[in-house]
Amino acid sequence: LEWFSDGEMCPNYKESIRGADVFIIQSTFPPSDNLMELLLMIDAAKRASAGSVTVVMPYFGYARQDRKDKPRVAIGAKLVANLISAAGASRIMTCDLHAGQIQGFFDIPVDHLYASAILMPYIASLKLDNLVFASPDVGGVKRARAYAAHFHAEMVVCDKHRKRANEVASMQVIGDVEGAN
Repeated sequence: LEWFSDGEMCPNYKESIRGADVFIIQSTFPPSDNLMELLLMIDAAKRASAGSVTVVMPYFGYARQDRKDKPRVAIGAKLVANLISAAGASRIMTCDLHAGQIQGFFDIPVDHLYASAILMPYIASLKLDNLVFASPDVGGVKRARAYAAHFHAEMVVCDKHRKRANEVASMQVIGDVEGAN
């Protein structure tokens, strides 16, 4: 990568990638700068005649903006999907999307991977007693329920009331966590 004095990034592949299957690994956290870097790297790979460009994006920035929940707001996840496709990606691999329907925002194949393949064996190796899985909000209940069922454990949910985005006004844990792991 090269940088201009104004902070612009200029990707430059130092060897031929003509016809090659290129994998670009880029988290989009923090989202804005890393997303732009990803888009430029995809574009550079396509312009260098890469055979295919697979984006490996462990964290999908803007995934929480997956629907229009109030007037005059963007659907950021759909826009990011459009940008990645327009930049020239052939496929995307991502992990634990905020909402599974984001896969449908893409016009290219999406491999939605789950951390549970690694986390479940690790949690089992800890041999914890009185295990309880917590969902941080109603949207995470399905995932927490799957973990709890796998381990024959209990599950709790946090009921959050927000004043605005990223600001929790109050939170109540629904379920028993006393003495639990």
